Amino acid sequence: MSLFHGGRHSEGLLCTEEGTTYHCTRGSSMPQYKLTYFNLRGRAEISRYLFAYSGKKYEDHRIEAADWPKIKPTIPFGKIPVLEVDGVTIHQSLAIARYLARESGLAGQTPVEQALADAIVDTIDDFMTLFPWAEKNQDVRKQAFDDILTNKAPELLKDLDTFLGDNNWLVGKSVTWADFYWDVCSTTLLSCKPDLADNYPRLLALRDRVQAIPAIAAWIQKRPKTAM
Repeated sequence: MSLFHGGRHSEGLLCTEEGTTYHCTRGSSMPQYKLTYFNLRGRAEISRYLFAYSGKKYEDHRIEAADWPKIKPTIPFGKIPVLEVDGVTIHQSLAIARYLARESGLAGQTPVEQALADAIVDTIDDFMTLFPWAEKNQDVRKQAFDDILTNKAPELLKDLDTFLGDNNWLVGKSVTWADFYWDVCSTTLLSCKPDLADNYPRLLALRDRVQAIPAIAAWIQKRPKTAM
């Protein structure tokens, strides 16, 4: 008789081998997850989508901005989000999301698909980092946002629309984390400029497909309502 922990298709199962028969019970190998971020969608929302889709349990630890100065020194590299996995801390939002995508089967079905999904995520993220999210001067902030949304967003949308074409998903034949990231980021963009993607019905339809996934629809319905 031997013991082994189940792999990807038997997550958290402790299995006993007796001859050619395996008796499996829920063991203690299920990872313990704790995601720490502000009480915003922001850079943690892609990970929350992935947790929702996979059904993995996690602690959605949200902190208030007023508490950040005293918490920051305790955070590796002084930035959030961070994800703790059985006490090991992973930083950088896209590294966290990429890890969760792999764990959930949403990274892409082949190495090429994985590279393409990563490239789309990075392309969208490059655009999102153009915005002065932390700018406190509202006039300066508004001017910058208006300029980016008016003069730079159309190029991104055109390129994404061309890449998507008439396919259901951005990469391959099934949903990946790249589709999730488009939905997460476009939700924020459309809150700033509701008609932003009106000329790109295929991209809007992709949002609809993502939001129609039952686990994602349930998360959107129950998540805290925040501005960003």
